[in-house]
Amino acid sequence: MTLVTSKQLLPIYDKPMIYYSLATLMLAGIREILVITTPKEQEHFKALLGDGAQWGIQFDYAIQPNPEGLAQAFVIAEKFLGGCPSCLVLGDNLLYGDGLSAELKKVAQPAAGATVFGYRVEDPGRYGVITFDSDGCATSIEEKPAQPRSNWAVIGLYFYDETVVERAKGLKRSKRDEYEITDLNRSYLDDGLLRVERLGRGYAWFDAGTHAALLEAGEFVHVLQRRQGHLIASPEEISFSAGWITAADLAKHCERFKNTEYGRKLAALGQGA
Repeated sequence: MTLVTSKQLLPIYDKPMIYYSLATLMLAGIREILVITTPKEQEHFKALLGDGAQWGIQFDYAIQPNPEGLAQAFVIAEKFLGGCPSCLVLGDNLLYGDGLSAELKKVAQPAAGATVFGYRVEDPGRYGVITFDSDGCATSIEEKPAQPRSNWAVIGLYFYDETVVERAKGLKRSKRDEYEITDLNRSYLDDGLLRVERLGRGYAWFDAGTHAALLEAGEFVHVLQRRQGHLIASPEEISFSAGWITAADLAKHCERFKNTEYGRKLAALGQGA
């Protein structure tokens, strides 16, 4: 499926997969976004996303020459970050839930340390796994353990303070020969600076890293949009609701998609439905 395109450009129902990750950032109020890709795929992302002006945000682009781990993103992004706090979201994650935007905006407020999110799963060995003490405080974090000590997985959304770049630079390669995001998170945990927000039953999270998960995510979006009548992870809707684009801007998007259900739902938004 990904011989000729990036996984993050595959569709989850009616939108490219990366829209769902971008929506998470936008719901957190983040408008300056660095998209890190492989050299081969960067032009595809630029063709899809442009500079972000159509949604009232800003995209910059950078290349990770080789797949050397998620934590390397912060070394690549050092100049872009300019010593500021940051957020990393993986391009294959879908997060949905009532009150999500308020929760994300709260976490995005600058504070010392790091915040990650835990989600209970049946197959924790596929993820970074976190354990808690009786007070709900994190006690350990392991990357894809053969024998997981809990069912709490760390999802692909991370908020860090301004020390993240130096911490990332100090990491050593793992047995997988990568700079692991789990090791970065553990550095905060060891310093007593890692907060974990556990997402309960009111939230849905998909890591579209398998064929089954991709199908499940698409079915989830399809059912909710059809039954509830609103869009999930629509950059146009989020930016219009936030006041980042005008009604005239939204009308242009509606015209572009006028022959689709997506366009009709955008038009209803512009009419106050």
